[in-house]
Amino acid sequence: MISRNSSLWLLLALTTAIALIAVLLPPIPQPQSYHQFADQRSFFGIPHFADVTSNFPFAIVGVWGLIFLFRRDASVTTGGFIDPRERWPYVLVFVGVLLTAFGSSYYHWSPSNARLVWDRLPMTIAFMAMVAAVIAERISFRLGLWLLPILLLVGLASVVQWYMSEARGKGDLRFYAAVQAYAALVLLLALLFPSRYTRGSDLAVVVGFYGLAKVMEMLDKPVFSLLGHMVSGHTLKHLAAATSAFWILRMLQKRRPLSSV
Repeated sequence: MISRNSSLWLLLALTTAIALIAVLLPPIPQPQSYHQFADQRSFFGIPHFADVTSNFPFAIVGVWGLIFLFRRDASVTTGGFIDPRERWPYVLVFVGVLLTAFGSSYYHWSPSNARLVWDRLPMTIAFMAMVAAVIAERISFRLGLWLLPILLLVGLASVVQWYMSEARGKGDLRFYAAVQAYAALVLLLALLFPSRYTRGSDLAVVVGFYGLAKVMEMLDKPVFSLLGHMVSGHTLKHLAAATSAFWILRMLQKRRPLSSV
């Protein structure tokens, strides 16, 4: 583990590096082929049935997480927080997860850039709220809470900027891609930072399942073919991403404070 001061400098270096890479890269348009998912089957009147209904686990995890965070008997010794204000970034994480269930289902019903916005907006809420939670727990409690609204605005702005660039005919995914990469790298980097709670290594599992989700997304058609047209890579992406969100909840349920400071 490294000191909190060193972790702050590492976070600053990572933020600067991601920002510079995003600025220096050429514009990255959204390929229209992205909307052509492998599994086009419809059932019970629902188009793209598997990709639509595989978002249901997000709703389960989102509701479950919010119930856990607001339960009456929450305390430090039963999965609570040393400071009650620490729960608010996680509240937004699970709000984002819950809204992703609706936004992603809406998008997959009839895929297009206009609908993709409503898929990506709630995801960025979850990503950036998780970054704030990690900063609050492992670097500086005050800094994490102070950065929470700023990180949320940056994440939401990245989606809006992408959509506006597409509307102008000059699509550019750099900002949004940078936000996703930044969130994942902060969680990995946080494994080196001292935590106030047990179960700190669960962050590696969270990132691992999210990484698996991205791989399944990229291999949508090959996975669909390999599995005999039973399930596609994108459907498995949803399930892996929902498992990543569930692992955050599992971490909160099982962890205990290491210190009261």
